[in-house]
Amino acid sequence: MKLVALLALTLTLAGAVFAQNDWSAPDPAAIGRLEDEGLHHSHIMETMSYLTDVYGPRLTNSPDIREAAEYAVKTLGSWGLANVTEEEWGPFGRGWSNQLFEANEIEPRQFPIIAYPKAWTPGTSGPVTAEAVYAKIEKDTDFDMYRGKLKGKFVLTAPMRAVDAHFDAPGRRYNDQELADMAQLAPQQPPPDKAARERAREQREFAGRLVKFLTDEGAAAWLEPSPHDGGTITAMAGGSWDPKDPMVLPRVAVAIEYYGRILRTLEKNIPVTLRINIANLFYDDHLDSFNILAEIPGTDKADQVVMLGAHFDSWASGTGATDNAAGSAVMMEAIRILKASNLKMRRTVRLALWTGEEEGLIGSRAYVYSHFGDRKTMELQPDHAKLSAYFNVDNGTGKIRGIYLEGNDKVRSIFEKWMEPFKSMGMTTLSIRGTDATDHVSFNEVGLPGFQFIQDPIEYETRTHHTNMDVYERIQEEDLKQMAVIVASFVYMTANAEQLLPRKSLPKH
Repeated sequence: MKLVALLALTLTLAGAVFAQNDWSAPDPAAIGRLEDEGLHHSHIMETMSYLTDVYGPRLTNSPDIREAAEYAVKTLGSWGLANVTEEEWGPFGRGWSNQLFEANEIEPRQFPIIAYPKAWTPGTSGPVTAEAVYAKIEKDTDFDMYRGKLKGKFVLTAPMRAVDAHFDAPGRRYNDQELADMAQLAPQQPPPDKAARERAREQREFAGRLVKFLTDEGAAAWLEPSPHDGGTITAMAGGSWDPKDPMVLPRVAVAIEYYGRILRTLEKNIPVTLRINIANLFYDDHLDSFNILAEIPGTDKADQVVMLGAHFDSWASGTGATDNAAGSAVMMEAIRILKASNLKMRRTVRLALWTGEEEGLIGSRAYVYSHFGDRKTMELQPDHAKLSAYFNVDNGTGKIRGIYLEGNDKVRSIFEKWMEPFKSMGMTTLSIRGTDATDHVSFNEVGLPGFQFIQDPIEYETRTHHTNMDVYERIQEEDLKQMAVIVASFVYMTANAEQLLPRKSLPKH
């Protein structure tokens, strides 16, 4: 019998056992020890400050992320964890970092421009003083209008949008009605709008042709308005980390208010001169990346595993605080709490801090492929049958309000019991729905129970997500402590349960 068929049969038979098993309620004494350690002896903000203030943004394969990883490995080792290592995967591609950025308008008035270079784009090879031009390129037929006219110039192509006043606070928590609605949602989300997907695909393809045109024309840099306002700038990738791909021109994300001032001046037919100096470096010496792993060995079921994790990488404009030093610090703190509490756990607990998440869950998918199975063929590894669950945190700094069941209603009654001690902390909600675009997806893709916690949004989408404002000051300390205690408790209960957590049927490939 093929391994995949054997495992499928095993899981089906196990489902009957799960249905009959009387899952234990949380042990109050054990939960009390975890709470005391996590709430009164926390290391979490020290970890946060090292990851953000000291090591800064952690772009995959950059020198910053490698230095931050050395700190994490050393710290986890100092806490007495076992098998602390950087497990390589790859190849990923080149690293990148910004060494210097200066941008000013020189004429008709001097002022500094708030802006950031986009990752994996080149610098300017020294300070460049040049004319700014507005090239209104919205479709392919517009290229000919500007051919031969943009060499050596700073190019703006986007029209100005309206910037409205903010009458609502950018930060918020879920209210009771929102959580109740979340608990009542149907298991299947409506399929994405086909027309919207097609429009998005066309926009991406046109953007690729536009950057190639500007590069081929020899523009000095492409200035692009940020989708946020109030000095908040989204700055993600502008070029490729694959060393085989052609180099593009320098690309700069500009605060909308400064972009607007330059553009409105140009629209009055008043010449604008800018001076921009960008020093970016590429690193081609080590194209593989890595995941950080650490363990607490189990006792009588040590060959079975419970995993907790978060992505360690970030974008490069802020310091990656809410996305996702917060999740990394929470998971490091959760495993520290488990170790410091000296509670025995039957299964091995394994921490994973992933790289390459921001580029498409690459690190966690590489790990799952190597250790558990191939999501494309559903050919499974023997360890697939030995993982009880994977718990993930990657939705900012907000405290845990519940957990997404990812369509796995078999765990509902179990998690309902496990949540009881934490209702006073605000954890009340189970949603049958799932979430996407973070590392638990890599586990669900091969039929393993991967879970993401429901968190208060705070300022995640409105201010910090992938922006220059994703910094230490946006972190909520008490929320992080609550998160670490809850994660540690769920991991502890999973590690000591009589059975592995129940699973959904294996995905079809």
